[in-house]
Amino acid sequence: MEKTKIGIAADHAGFFMKENIKDYLKKAGYNVTDFGTYTDESTDYPDFAHAIANAIFKKEVDLGITICATGNGINMTVNKHQHIRGALCWNEEIGRLARAHNDANICALPGRFISVAEAITIIKTFLSTEFEGGRHERRIKKIPLSNY
Repeated sequence: MEKTKIGIAADHAGFFMKENIKDYLKKAGYNVTDFGTYTDESTDYPDFAHAIANAIFKKEVDLGITICATGNGINMTVNKHQHIRGALCWNEEIGRLARAHNDANICALPGRFISVAEAITIIKTFLSTEFEGGRHERRIKKIPLSNY
């Protein structure tokens, strides 16, 4: 069975965490595509958010992980894209519910507010949780603007 293809992106505030998560994912056998940034020099999170959101929309990667200082800016940006459901996850239960109830395809992390160990726990849960469907499916179908 082929492992899920994971995209990962961060600005300078999330660079260190991104590199640690990327190492974890590769060791766990995931196929990882890094959308940047590649240094801790100041950058603009939208540049990386748009790249990963486009890759998910085009099915070049299955799921994404994004990181900026609070997780908010990069998450707001990915959610401007149709059919992208980014969820700001600051603990394991939020990560689980984001997948189970919201079919989130991007897990946004607050790089300056959680540890690398916490981030990896969130990611493990996010990646191993399946969408429950059922009543949640109806709600997910109402998210895209093209439906209105």
